[in-house]
Amino acid sequence: MDQRPLGVFDSGLGGLTAVRELRSILPSENIIYFGDTSRVPYGGRSEEILLHYARQDVHFLRSFDIKAILVACGTVSTTALPVLQRENDLPILGVVEPACRRAAAKTRNKRVGLIATAASVRSGAYERTLQQLDPEIQVVGKACPLFVPLVENGRFHRGDVVIETVAREYLEPMKAQGMDTLILGCTHYPLLTEIVQEIMGDDVTLINVGQEAAWELKRTLEQKNMCSDAPQGELNLYVSDRPDDFGALASQFLQQELRGAVGSVDIEQY
Repeated sequence: MDQRPLGVFDSGLGGLTAVRELRSILPSENIIYFGDTSRVPYGGRSEEILLHYARQDVHFLRSFDIKAILVACGTVSTTALPVLQRENDLPILGVVEPACRRAAAKTRNKRVGLIATAASVRSGAYERTLQQLDPEIQVVGKACPLFVPLVENGRFHRGDVVIETVAREYLEPMKAQGMDTLILGCTHYPLLTEIVQEIMGDDVTLINVGQEAAWELKRTLEQKNMCSDAPQGELNLYVSDRPDDFGALASQFLQQELRGAVGSVDIEQY
């Protein structure tokens, strides 16, 4: 057994949807979460800048003697994950491969949609992974750059005319292309599940990348005999800017009340 904490990071609040899944399936694990709120969103950044940010995020988390890292950021998972894995001597998992395996298993007509940040779509990582799993799968990708800032500002509820208008603009052309499976390629997007499902229709299966990655991390810990046997794990949250604002929305992402204050970090020191 390994009582060291897990590290999870994202550009902001979105990774908390993955943390919510981890808290459900791995309740004994301590979790250190970092949201890079001073530099959110990551989706429009260059690969060089994203790698720089990701290295700092990992360096901060490693100051806690963590045993594994979940990169709960679709953008970093598609652009910097292989480098992070080479540079570090502990398990580092992203969100792409687990989500693609689920999508390949679920699709019936071999047409899979992907909504993600511009950087994730530009990387082609989801397309490459799906093609390796099944060369017959056709992927329709769509960058949705307004989703993350809207979600970060609490605009993700049904009935909100702004998010519903933006979602329809992004998704209705995709629906017309006939995919039966849609990958929510950013951990912010599960907060939009009801809106997305209403637009796409009930016959389209939505793939939650954070949920799939959480299950993959559970399998990894079990295989390496690294699970904790504590009665109940603790969650500690850190951000690089606006901890009070983060804390106010975090409980909605986690679907539970926060215990303790959100810590503030000068990420440039890492």
